[in-house]
Amino acid sequence: MNTNGKTIVVFFSHAGDNYSVGNIKVGNTKIVADYITELTGAEQFEIITHKYDGMAYNPLIKLAQEEAKNGELPEYEGDVDLSKYDTVFIGGPVWWGTYPQVMFTFFKKHANDLKGKTVIPFTTHEGSGLANCVDDVKEAFPGANVQNGFSIYGHEVRTEKAKVAKWINSLK
Repeated sequence: MNTNGKTIVVFFSHAGDNYSVGNIKVGNTKIVADYITELTGAEQFEIITHKYDGMAYNPLIKLAQEEAKNGELPEYEGDVDLSKYDTVFIGGPVWWGTYPQVMFTFFKKHANDLKGKTVIPFTTHEGSGLANCVDDVKEAFPGANVQNGFSIYGHEVRTEKAKVAKWINSLK
């Protein structure tokens, strides 16, 4: 990891009803993003959409499957200028084998912004690992130096900060 340049963590996280951990106020991926920020001094940009607010897990996953099948690109709030960053962590939960579709909205908007930059994917999951996320990031950002990435079980994020720290230390 280029520790001399600026770093940002771009992520989507879902609070509320989550598989295996129940109804949570802070999403699993947000917790990991906060660990990365604490350990690296990175800035953050959270991809926020209210489309999924208050949804129970099963209807949410059904909607996520439909979005993926139809290639939908839900809108998100705000934006970020990625030109001032050298390293970009990109994280989210794994929904149906990859990141949630709202992240692909972000990817499409910033497709040409990460050429020559280091991009490090990460995921939270309950058995999918990185799934197709690394390949999808490579496809979304041709010309970026996409790293192998990191995944952690959602039910571990509150108690396994050490796993995130070990991964971050392995990047240096």
